[in-house]
Amino acid sequence: MTDYGATRSLTAMFLDQAGRMGDRPFLWAKRDGTWRPLSWAQAADTALALAGGLRALGLAGGDRVMLVSENRPEWAIADIAAMAAGGITVPSYVTNTPAEHLHILNNSGARFVVVSTRALADKVITAAWQADHPPTVICIEPPRLAQAGPGLRLASWDEVVATGAGHQDDVRRVVAATRRDDTACLIYTSGTGGAPKGVMQSHGSVLADCMGAHALLASFGLGDESFLSFLPLSHAYEHTVGLWFPISIGAQIHYAESIDALAANMAEVRPTIMTAVPRLYESMRARILRAVQRQGGMKEKLFMAAVRLGASRYERGRLGPLAALRDRALERLVRDKVRQRFGGRLKALVSGGAPLSYEVGLFFTALGVRILQGYGQTEAGPAVSCSPPGKVKIDTVGPPLAGIEVRIAEDGEILIRGEVVMQGYWRDPEATARAIGDGGWLRTGDIGEIDSDGYIRITDRKKDIIVNSGGDNVSPQRVEGFLTVQPEILQAMVHGDRRPHLVALIVPSPDWAEAWAKDNGKPADPAVLVADPDFRRTVSQAVDRVNRQLSTIEKVRRFVLTPEPFTIDNGMLTPTLKIKRHVIRAHHGAELERLYGE
Repeated sequence: MTDYGATRSLTAMFLDQAGRMGDRPFLWAKRDGTWRPLSWAQAADTALALAGGLRALGLAGGDRVMLVSENRPEWAIADIAAMAAGGITVPSYVTNTPAEHLHILNNSGARFVVVSTRALADKVITAAWQADHPPTVICIEPPRLAQAGPGLRLASWDEVVATGAGHQDDVRRVVAATRRDDTACLIYTSGTGGAPKGVMQSHGSVLADCMGAHALLASFGLGDESFLSFLPLSHAYEHTVGLWFPISIGAQIHYAESIDALAANMAEVRPTIMTAVPRLYESMRARILRAVQRQGGMKEKLFMAAVRLGASRYERGRLGPLAALRDRALERLVRDKVRQRFGGRLKALVSGGAPLSYEVGLFFTALGVRILQGYGQTEAGPAVSCSPPGKVKIDTVGPPLAGIEVRIAEDGEILIRGEVVMQGYWRDPEATARAIGDGGWLRTGDIGEIDSDGYIRITDRKKDIIVNSGGDNVSPQRVEGFLTVQPEILQAMVHGDRRPHLVALIVPSPDWAEAWAKDNGKPADPAVLVADPDFRRTVSQAVDRVNRQLSTIEKVRRFVLTPEPFTIDNGMLTPTLKIKRHVIRAHHGAELERLYGE
């Protein structure tokens, strides 16, 4: 295992691990229908050669290298190579528009871009032509454009690797000179509240976070681990927990083909650990319930009994003698089969990036699938806390990871201190000063509390809190969480700042809407359904169910339906599936405000 405290840099850690692991499989991708591995030794040779090629092209210490690629082995290799060459990695989402790529290019001053597919290269090259200082674009796959244009240089991945093959000793000297407090990467925030800012993470920040994750997960035994990587590597969560933490424990990483193939990939890969955002677990729960309802009969009864008894066991701590006997029988009849759907080797699902609904967490726990809710921020490693496997409290995000201090400010804001805290925002000292206060405490912008066991409970985002016209504070995420676990509702955003009560924008579940239309002899067109009074009344019943669980100030008094889901493509979701409130308000604000006049 890695000696996290003594390790000088991420790249030194990788080379040490590669030396130990040799020809063992490391990075897996599915090509032509078959999972194909790249060994640790092969990955190290390619990374060192690519690093040498970057230096031959003129990369100097501290130069930024932008990465634009879907999750694949080359992403990991490019990340390692950029740091090994003395550069700073700048991941950029594949969903970014040319304008968003241009913002990151100009803000970071990237001298190089590594891009994967032809379609992505088109967007990158469009942005690169307009950049203040056009970068060298290194294409993993040949681009469609025959030439880059004036001032812009194109190079192929294979050519750069071939050029650098003889410079590995030089690269190893650079790695040996890299310090723990050197900047490793600029991770740009997802832009939920405006223009993305570049978060400067040091090698030590990521290493400290890996150490905390290891201390947490070692309790259930870490051995020959296999990760299924699904979240974009451009996000700090997957970059640390889905790439560098697996490297630190010598694990294998499989790159999922797509969200649609995720269930099949889990059965094929049989991962031991998987990290994802709550929205994915919500979707899994909904799909499982729909499948069970379609089966009906005794299978549905047994399944729902397993959920009820498992939930009761968690919430009460134990079951009575007869209930315990039934529960043990359901372990074999139901829960073992559910675990097989996840590959049969899964030690834990880890949820992070947004709050996990209590109902969703309880569902998986009741079915015998361990789900650990974590909490973090790009500005802090990013993992700050996580439920320990031996004592999960579903309504909390667990205690702080080893090496991280957490305290609650007088106004309820969560403050963080430790090596995991960012070095600052790139070229933005004012924003850095606002984020990091006296004593090095990071102001998270999250509101929360710490219970008697030291577990953190998040109650809201400080800047997202709705203050109604009566002066009451309301958590929109809490209300939205209740709404979106209803089978009728896919997505929701509540609104009501400085207004007398809450209203909501609701996206009906397409699967549920289609079934409702069929049962009621109505057209299945979403645009037609949302205007249908009977359809609206049925959705209203779901809202009423939610309101019965909420306090007076949290109740949704009126709502408007929209047939258009919040997606990454329409700009209403971040790449990690968080809603962009300011974008949604720009599109639907007038409709929401009209609800107050009805």
